[in-house]
Amino acid sequence: MWDWWNDETKKLFYSNYGDLPYLYDIKVDERLFRALAQYWNPAYSYFYFGNVDLVPIVEEYTALLHCPRLQVDKAYSRAAYVPTFWKKLMNITRMSEQWITARIKQKTHPDGKKKVDVFALSIYELVIFPRALGHIDEVISDLFDRLDKGVTHVPTILAETFRSLNACRRAGEGRFMGCAQLLLAWFHSHFWKVNKISYRVFSEHYSSLKEIVATPRRDNILEENWMAILHNLREEDVEWRAPSLIPDRILYRCGNFDWVPLLGIWGAVGYAPLLVLRQYNSRQFVQATHGLAQCEFSYRGDNYKKRVKEISQA
Repeated sequence: MWDWWNDETKKLFYSNYGDLPYLYDIKVDERLFRALAQYWNPAYSYFYFGNVDLVPIVEEYTALLHCPRLQVDKAYSRAAYVPTFWKKLMNITRMSEQWITARIKQKTHPDGKKKVDVFALSIYELVIFPRALGHIDEVISDLFDRLDKGVTHVPTILAETFRSLNACRRAGEGRFMGCAQLLLAWFHSHFWKVNKISYRVFSEHYSSLKEIVATPRRDNILEENWMAILHNLREEDVEWRAPSLIPDRILYRCGNFDWVPLLGIWGAVGYAPLLVLRQYNSRQFVQATHGLAQCEFSYRGDNYKKRVKEISQA
């Protein structure tokens, strides 16, 4: 579908949803991904590779996705009562239920802005939150509907990435339900050695994801070889500050707490930016995890609503 669109429609998509289409072009190296997952520490919510500690951070994912329309200070919080999927889809497409039903059966798409919105929703369903193939989750449409109000999706994507990594690591196996493409793009961004930051990163049209997709990579490395590479990583092997990261503010505390609660679409998790200040070329603090475990829970039953309210007011 993307290849059939003209430049004007693609420009409309980029201006509304950033660099999401490049996620389709990122090949998921399953052997690398399985090796990465084994180095995830659920107690601290970070990767530990030999002498190197790394974790995806809000600012890095924001730079990778490059969506200027979203407001970084407006985080998503799941509504207590989520409208049905059909009502959300009606809001997104601004069309009637009868029109939506007919178009879905015909497997066609609306024109202009509506076509862009429907395609973006498919990326969220199939790539960013791939809970079940062929299944449309109404909570994803709820998040997507909030994007039109400028709510940032980055903390939500991070929350579900961390929760899924935690679940897989604690069980020793399991299906990852986060965005594997974005996680691998983040990983590669820290091993993209450059002599100096190109002037292109300061351009509003620069796309870090596009450059990562265009960078040739070996895809024949065995999982056990990846394990050995990650186990023997040294600080000098890492590009601590990713070339595309040009933050003007750093989120490292939440009030008097050293941890920051991230609210996902299926649950919540704790996040401790103090653990990763080296990624800003700053001094690494002692690992602070008090409060991290208490922040993690799923949206099941009615008890979670009280916890979401407490975290939102913290």
